[in-house]
Amino acid sequence: MASSEPLLHVTHPEPGIAHIELDRQAKRNAISDDLIAAIDRAFAALSTEVRAVVLSARGQHFCAGLDLSELSERTVAEGIWHSRSWHAAFERVQFGRAPVVAVLHGAVVGGGLELAASAHIRVAEPNAIFGLPEGQRGLFVGGGGSSRIPQLIGHARMTDMMLTGRVLDADEALAAGLVQYKVGAGEGLDKGFALARRIAANAPLSNFAVQHALPRIAGMPQAEGLFVESLMAAIAQGDDAAKQRLQDFLAGRAAKVRKEA
Repeated sequence: MASSEPLLHVTHPEPGIAHIELDRQAKRNAISDDLIAAIDRAFAALSTEVRAVVLSARGQHFCAGLDLSELSERTVAEGIWHSRSWHAAFERVQFGRAPVVAVLHGAVVGGGLELAASAHIRVAEPNAIFGLPEGQRGLFVGGGGSSRIPQLIGHARMTDMMLTGRVLDADEALAAGLVQYKVGAGEGLDKGFALARRIAANAPLSNFAVQHALPRIAGMPQAEGLFVESLMAAIAQGDDAAKQRLQDFLAGRAAKVRKEA
């Protein structure tokens, strides 16, 4: 199964795994109105069989951010609605059908970084660079970056990036917590799919709890968050898939926790 739009490609290369690729290479995969709409549609249309998503981009860059050529003609009101359309699309990425692994290379800048931040796991190749040039453009983030990126790297580091134009390389992004994995050149997709396979093999309700409940609990006062944690823990362990996995573990049929080489 596969679907294709002029700016986006969706394939299902393995059972339970979808691969969504940005393809606006002539514009360094900058996000236009048409591309943000395509992202929204693609994540909304994922089937119940999808258990994990790999998000990547064709060409030399993941995404160079907002297509500024579409910006100058907007009124203030239009700008608000435009930002809200990005919020809706990236909300589908973060709180959609399945966890998302973003594979990053080249420019991961501005709106491209906001898109990457809406994924659940980020893998960087050595040539990936991360920037928030909105301060130098007379702009402010509008795709959810002011909420998601500080949760990854802290507001002080984001402030530095926006005020000074500081760009992080892949090593700095890994150290800052902006990405979770750094791989060799050309190894991003292999790592992304390996992680997606592990995610897809989890109990579905456990994945749902991590994807949907965990970020909401993190934003709650502690007492309320712990109450929701108890509810989610009881729901997850009461699922038939969880009971079977527990029986497998007690019977010695499940893999032990170990550090991979």
